[in-house]
Amino acid sequence: MTDDAVRVRGLRKSYRDTTAVDGLDLDIAHGEVRALLGPNGAGKTTTVEILEGHRSRDGGSVSVLGVDPARAGIAWRREIGIVLQETADAAELTVAETIRHVARYFPRPRSLDETLDLVGLAEKRDSRVRRLSGGQRRRLDVALGIVGRPRLLFLDEPTTGFDPVARRQFWSTVRGLDTTILLTTHYLDEAAALADRVTVIDAGRVLAEGDPATLGARDLATVTWRDGRERTADPAALVARLTAVYSGAVPGLEITRPSLEDVYLDLIGADR
Repeated sequence: MTDDAVRVRGLRKSYRDTTAVDGLDLDIAHGEVRALLGPNGAGKTTTVEILEGHRSRDGGSVSVLGVDPARAGIAWRREIGIVLQETADAAELTVAETIRHVARYFPRPRSLDETLDLVGLAEKRDSRVRRLSGGQRRRLDVALGIVGRPRLLFLDEPTTGFDPVARRQFWSTVRGLDTTILLTTHYLDEAAALADRVTVIDAGRVLAEGDPATLGARDLATVTWRDGRERTADPAALVARLTAVYSGAVPGLEITRPSLEDVYLDLIGADR
């Protein structure tokens, strides 16, 4: 058993001559929302599928909720929820019928009303699935992922194709969930809004890990003025000193902080 929801050491996976995951380490605490970031082909999908027990590994150790997914049984599978990027559904069923059907697979499912309230679909309970908007369908996907009361929820590119309003509504839904979440996304603002910590990977290796607010020294501001440039964690104090030096307005003053996107692109070498 482990104190973490997920503990991975030296994970390796290759497909013929291509190495997808190359000695990856990962720890996710219980109750944490972790974003897994990386370009296409970085090894995200392979890593997540191994954690879900859907793909074998070539090497390394993996513990998910205290169990090796490669040897996990049905009891373990009932402890995880999976929301795939693309899903097929029974379009003619109602929202309530769909949730009730999936709930039967779990020993202690949430009630229909609780599940609908958590994902904001109470008013759509009797609507046919085919009549839902894209954002509402995604909420239904989440409902199916959480109805079994999972201790760990996998969210794979959950807002791909959403308009800005639908994405913000979905974020609100995710924030209301009381469970450990592993999120893969290409939207850096989504990772910043939802994740307690982010892990950036490329070529199957971890490049950086940390709080999205401080990853890559995001908490340091760059203060630029006519006669100089300095990075500091306290730009207000530096500006105050400069103001005293110049006896007033600081010529050419500019204060900037790198966005999470700036840090991410620098880490993966976007210009290579």
